[in-house]
Amino acid sequence: MELETEYLSFYREWKESGEDMVPWVISKDPSNFQEMIQFFLDSENGINLPENWVPDTTFWLVNDDKKVIGAVNIRHRLTDKLLNCGGHIGYGIRPSERRKGYATKLLSLSLEKAKELGIQKVLVVCDKSNIGSEKTILNNGGVPDSDFIEEDGNIIKRFWIEL
Repeated sequence: MELETEYLSFYREWKESGEDMVPWVISKDPSNFQEMIQFFLDSENGINLPENWVPDTTFWLVNDDKKVIGAVNIRHRLTDKLLNCGGHIGYGIRPSERRKGYATKLLSLSLEKAKELGIQKVLVVCDKSNIGSEKTILNNGGVPDSDFIEEDGNIIKRFWIEL
């Protein structure tokens, strides 16, 4: 709760950029901040999940000045859909902080958290056009698997990382 102001800055910057908000949880309206935090806690504990959803844990990457740099969402297990195009881990760095090595660090820290959750082999995916994310995944030990082509023709690159 003490990071509300910083999180709202993170959220506004991303919204103003017009880019897709990744991971999906950061698109959640934070105007009722306490309610949003409770949603994260419920999701982590598998409470009030929509049908066909799995428990997930959300973390923020915060620097020494308490600035929210990025966010990650770790799915505790995979559904068929997540196996094709979502993976275990979705992460994103706020636009003004990209190309500084934060994504590689965030994914590395996320892999540690995934291991703590009992996940032994992690699936991480990115759009074929997202070269930066592909490099981040490879820098964290990602081993390419077959691609998945979405209905709209978008190609999802899939990578496995042994923990």
